[in-house]
Amino acid sequence: MDKSKYWDIAPYEGQDVLDAVARIKAYPKFLSNMAEVLYAGNIIKTKWKSHQMKEMIPPLLDQVKSYDDFQKLITAGVFLPTIERNSMTSFTFSGQENLDPDTPYLFISNHRDIVLDCALLDYALMQSGMPFCEMAIGDNLLVNQFTTDMFKLNGGVTVKRELPMREQYQESMRLSRYFVELITEEKKSIWVAQRSGRSKDGIDKTNPAIIKMLYLSFKSSGISFQDLIKACHIVPVAISYQYDPNDINKGREEVSKKLHGTYTKKRYEDLVNMLRGLRRFKGDVHIRFGKPLADTYANADEVAFEIDRQIHIAYKLWDTNYFAYDLLQGPTRFTDRYAGLNTKKFLDRYKDLSEDLRHTILRSYANPVMMQLEALGM
Repeated sequence: MDKSKYWDIAPYEGQDVLDAVARIKAYPKFLSNMAEVLYAGNIIKTKWKSHQMKEMIPPLLDQVKSYDDFQKLITAGVFLPTIERNSMTSFTFSGQENLDPDTPYLFISNHRDIVLDCALLDYALMQSGMPFCEMAIGDNLLVNQFTTDMFKLNGGVTVKRELPMREQYQESMRLSRYFVELITEEKKSIWVAQRSGRSKDGIDKTNPAIIKMLYLSFKSSGISFQDLIKACHIVPVAISYQYDPNDINKGREEVSKKLHGTYTKKRYEDLVNMLRGLRRFKGDVHIRFGKPLADTYANADEVAFEIDRQIHIAYKLWDTNYFAYDLLQGPTRFTDRYAGLNTKKFLDRYKDLSEDLRHTILRSYANPVMMQLEALGM
């Protein structure tokens, strides 16, 4: 694989890693900003931890020679354990028995949080003794040099979104080659969300265009669609959050689209949502690895259908999901599943919202139950 063809979209390697680490160390607010993200809402603890991080982080950065080093020492070594302690009741994962440490995979998951979906997947891989994976991210998140450095030091592969139609096609061809060459030649795994943009309504459906993109640059090579899909070792991944820190914001976006047909993001809105997702309470979080796709699929729609089927069956449904489902569909089906939930406290989070917005948010919690029941034929 000739990495020079992908220098602008690939994660940092070699000297670029060292240069990025040097920039991060020189960034005056790096450690205080990180402490603020990790310990938001506790001024005393933030100040203390910021001082503590000044002692701990620089020596770790000195050991970073690759993006795998950065993920192991900094992201999975410091940041994610802290986020887990401060904003989750539990973080669990399952299905790792479906994976072989010597096989590279294309992980395709539902998309609920801007950065945590893949970060937690990597965290689960590390704890399972599996190699880290690269992750595809939209260039809308790369708002400055610091965020670009942080993403590329975490194995971020840049997906360029704001391009003219012809350039977009050419870039999709290049991205297609990068994905497949990374897996088949570099033997490295990569993660991509099942659709562009997070699910705002709790309905997780794979966009077949992502599967078509994989084959885009290989149509003329003689390899069949079926063989290419097998070579990519696609693994569906279900990520389940008990609470979504961005549920109200997502609901507002859905309501706006329903009322006005569109929604215009404010400047830095994605960054704000990303920070909210990192900081705020998520309750229980679970990741389930599905089985690598091994059947013969005629087209992208069939592949997308199987990814969705596995994700929907693999959901870890929480009391919040079952309660919202019963509240909207009927009051008695799953009462035993949320007996320990303080339902009044849960609903109080939305008591000052409009009825339409409140219903939209509750529907986003209920939809995973509906999709799992449908996938199971119940």
